[in-house]
Amino acid sequence: MKQQTFSDIEYTNRKKETNREEFLDSMYEIIPCEYWSNLIEEYYPSGKRGRPSKGIETMLDMYLMQNWFNLPDTAIEDAIYDSYAMRSFIHIDFLSEQVPDATTLLKFRQLLEQHKIGEQIFADVTGRLERASLIMHGRTIVDATIITTPNSTKDKENKRNEEMHQTQKENKWYFGMKVHFVADARCGYVHTITGISANVQGVSEAGNLIRRNDEVVYGDSGYLNISEHLDYMDGEQIAKIDFVINVRPSSVKMSKSYKGIRWDENIENRKSSSRCKVEHPFLIVKRQFGYDKTAYKGIAKNMNRFNVLFACANLLICIRAGQTKQFCMA
Repeated sequence: MKQQTFSDIEYTNRKKETNREEFLDSMYEIIPCEYWSNLIEEYYPSGKRGRPSKGIETMLDMYLMQNWFNLPDTAIEDAIYDSYAMRSFIHIDFLSEQVPDATTLLKFRQLLEQHKIGEQIFADVTGRLERASLIMHGRTIVDATIITTPNSTKDKENKRNEEMHQTQKENKWYFGMKVHFVADARCGYVHTITGISANVQGVSEAGNLIRRNDEVVYGDSGYLNISEHLDYMDGEQIAKIDFVINVRPSSVKMSKSYKGIRWDENIENRKSSSRCKVEHPFLIVKRQFGYDKTAYKGIAKNMNRFNVLFACANLLICIRAGQTKQFCMA
């Protein structure tokens, strides 16, 4: 057992546990950190040449906190120095070591992006959820969100990223990318995500989203012609799927003077209430994790982070549902 310092003893006598500490403790309990570290180990520098490398688990924990709190490399380094809860999460003891600097974290993130570790982490989480029978099969919800790109993404030649484009939504113009994802209709766990340019029509991604065993598919009006884009299925398979898709709002407008039952509006409201679970992961990623604008140039780099964020969003949903034990035993 690690010997406690005076600061450890003093901190344990506090009267209240902060929300940040509670969040970090719950995530530490559910994250399969050892397995994720093994995914990185074969690509990680051995430290035999150059300066000694930091431990993989330390760097992984630091990288995860950077994503959860949406902090730049230098800011997460300073935050760990300032926060006892964050320092405890990565098990840093200032008597023997210091927090990895921003350059070390940058190189670690580039290594994860190069070898698509984010995709492997997301696949591991969804696999564990399926083995624990927490992901529902047969009914699925598709949706997408626009992730805007800040003005600072222009390069030295004053040009924007070629992979990012503009699109119009509700009479407003946005510049950036779209993230499509599919969630199960029972608990809202995300099992598939893809990223495309913002100007690409969302329904064109249907072939990468719908599973072969899906029987009911929910979606908004952006997926009205989704059945026409499932090229990998034959006519019989598509005919067996019940597509519950909202129509465009303009097609259900009625006069305010009409006093009868508004059947069309009621039907659309029921469709929307059936697919509302898909908004929960968005809420976590864009509001709690604060990732509503792209942080890097290029879709691939941002998708590596989105894979990690949606994997962690699934973990957070699992924690809030009281299903941590089932997940850890899978």
